[in-house]
Amino acid sequence: MRRPVKQKPSAINSIWLGLVLLATLTAAYTGRMDEVTMASFDSAKAGVMLAIGLIGSMAFWLGIMKVAEAGGLMRTLARGVRPLMIRLFPDVPADHPAMSAMIMNMAANALGLGNAATPMGIKAMQELEKLTPQKGTATNAMCLFLAINTSSVTLLPLGVITVRAAAGATSPAAILLPTLVATLCSTCVAIFMAKILAARGEAVLMNGPSLPQAGGEEPEEAPATRDLSPPGPVGRWVVWLLVTAFVGGMVYQVIQNPPSSLLGAASLNALSSWLIPILISGLLIYGYLRGVQVYEVLTEGAKEGFTTAVRIIPFLVAIFVAVGMFRASGAMDLLITLFTPLTSLINMPAESLAMAFMRPLSGSGAFGIMSEIVSQDPDSFLSFLVSTMQGSTETTFYVLAIYFGSIGIKRSRHALPAALCADAAGVLAAVAVCNFWF
Repeated sequence: MRRPVKQKPSAINSIWLGLVLLATLTAAYTGRMDEVTMASFDSAKAGVMLAIGLIGSMAFWLGIMKVAEAGGLMRTLARGVRPLMIRLFPDVPADHPAMSAMIMNMAANALGLGNAATPMGIKAMQELEKLTPQKGTATNAMCLFLAINTSSVTLLPLGVITVRAAAGATSPAAILLPTLVATLCSTCVAIFMAKILAARGEAVLMNGPSLPQAGGEEPEEAPATRDLSPPGPVGRWVVWLLVTAFVGGMVYQVIQNPPSSLLGAASLNALSSWLIPILISGLLIYGYLRGVQVYEVLTEGAKEGFTTAVRIIPFLVAIFVAVGMFRASGAMDLLITLFTPLTSLINMPAESLAMAFMRPLSGSGAFGIMSEIVSQDPDSFLSFLVSTMQGSTETTFYVLAIYFGSIGIKRSRHALPAALCADAAGVLAAVAVCNFWF
């Protein structure tokens, strides 16, 4: 009789507990126990406030995704990159909604759409959860998707470029190519580590039922796709007239405010402000032309977004409290001091270590560090390096809490180690490319 494989504790359990205990221990020596106490309460409040703030955007964007799904856009996108996705995610059926949702999330991250990518990623996780043989345990596909998400190739780090432009950098968009190279390296490492760790941990799932295989039965079509009533000639003509008028408005703006360069700060900042409205309107127009009752379907999807935003509150609170206590105790400063002799060997300024350690833990903290450094000297090597780090890495613990928390994953398996390896690769690649490029 075969013995059941003993399940090891998830990496996030050990890391979370370690952050809290190290924060308390460090505060005992640094005399910052009051700060740690306040940080625990403030961080718990910040986690709840963030979740509440996400309710609106999450409800709206999951509603938009519902419209795209009902119109068949998700399946069309999945078919377009099916060969690559099948190789990356062999356990997910090629025509499953999870495929197209993952593609939408990756595309949003690549375009630097920020918060718009989060609901798409949650939608992908919800679809992947339907394929899991063991509820509460992350599958190989989930782990790989999260690792790719935290290291996603970035084509347009628009937020960072905007900060550099506001600070008066001579060439705010100069980080485009270095960021692209760094994210390519981190994404390759993410895929490699997720595949290697999945092969090592395969025995853990041997006692459960097997996952559905690609090429099996197609998932049942969503109810919203069964009753499509495309508009008549008048409705289609009105839509296309509006699209034509919009294109005319774009041309008018270019004529009135001609950009000095296609890659200039003004052009990229304008692009960042146009992308979201274009994406919203484009998806709604697509749904309307396909015959989707856009308002009804959007509000139906928004209900799911509201429920999801409430469900992730405990996970956000836990992560925020651990990170807040760790920062307030002075443990982060000790880590920087400890690693400075090593980073000096690769020409990595000590000041950038705070950014490297903070980026996986706190997105707002890392953005604040980057903004402060850039504002002090926007054209320095240090400014160039932290800008590249900000654009080429992700807030791993936040993403893990949001995505896995939305579907109640308790055992994250190898998702966190793979994502942290990708973060390290992204930082090292950013240092290497910036030393070469600057």
